[in-house]
Amino acid sequence: MPSLNIADYKTEIHPIWCPGCGDFGVLTCIYRALATKQVSSEQLALVSGIGCSGRLPAYVKGYGFHTVHGRVLPVATGLKTANPNLLVLAMGGDGDAFSIGGGHIPHAARRNIDVTYIVMDNETYGLTKGQVSATSEEEQVAGTNPYGSLEEALNPVAMAIAYNISFVARAYSAKPAQLTELILKGIEHKGFALIEVVSPCTTFHDIYKSTNDRICEIEPHHNVADRLKAMELALRRDKLPLGILYQVERPTFQDRINNVITKAKAQAEDTSVESLFKQFM
Repeated sequence: MPSLNIADYKTEIHPIWCPGCGDFGVLTCIYRALATKQVSSEQLALVSGIGCSGRLPAYVKGYGFHTVHGRVLPVATGLKTANPNLLVLAMGGDGDAFSIGGGHIPHAARRNIDVTYIVMDNETYGLTKGQVSATSEEEQVAGTNPYGSLEEALNPVAMAIAYNISFVARAYSAKPAQLTELILKGIEHKGFALIEVVSPCTTFHDIYKSTNDRICEIEPHHNVADRLKAMELALRRDKLPLGILYQVERPTFQDRINNVITKAKAQAEDTSVESLFKQFM
């Protein structure tokens, strides 16, 4: 069987994001990661929510599910649970993931679903013309907030570490080599992986310059299993550390399901349908 390359993952639908949108970089890095892993389209499922990033599954050959607003993780959980052999990539924007969809994150974390969640954070609602989002900085001016945002910004990676998500990383769409590597590591991680990708919107909230001024690399000697050190990195506001902040191994949701199945079979003398019916006759 011939090896797969980036072109093999592209569909006939062309991206229609604004020129310079960071999501182009994210899409390219997903292509690169899939080609590196040699993932077949039959093994791949992509789940997205509402927003500019929601279009992404249409651009990748595989099973695609464009969900309603904020419901990426429940659908991804169902897909992975029903078919554990699928590689499930979930994707959304900061509004979809951390506003209406925010309540699903802690439950995905405690289940430790084996899904990679790529969140493209541009600090605005780009699809609906630039309103402030859950990650917009305080006093950020927008059409609906001409005097600035009245709320503090959420810190996605700090929140993820607090929830004990077993793989937490931050990337930047303008650094494709590192982003590709982090997506690969997220895919290879057994458990829930959340990758916050700073993905600027050039139309309504262009943060390329401010991001370039703030990014820094996480030191190679950082102990990714040290949750307190990871939180210290996450809480930095003067800089945006890029790389893996936190990673631990623990049982996945599918591991627990398999354990229940094993225990149930061991306790049941006869698991046939006929035997079950007899219990109620």
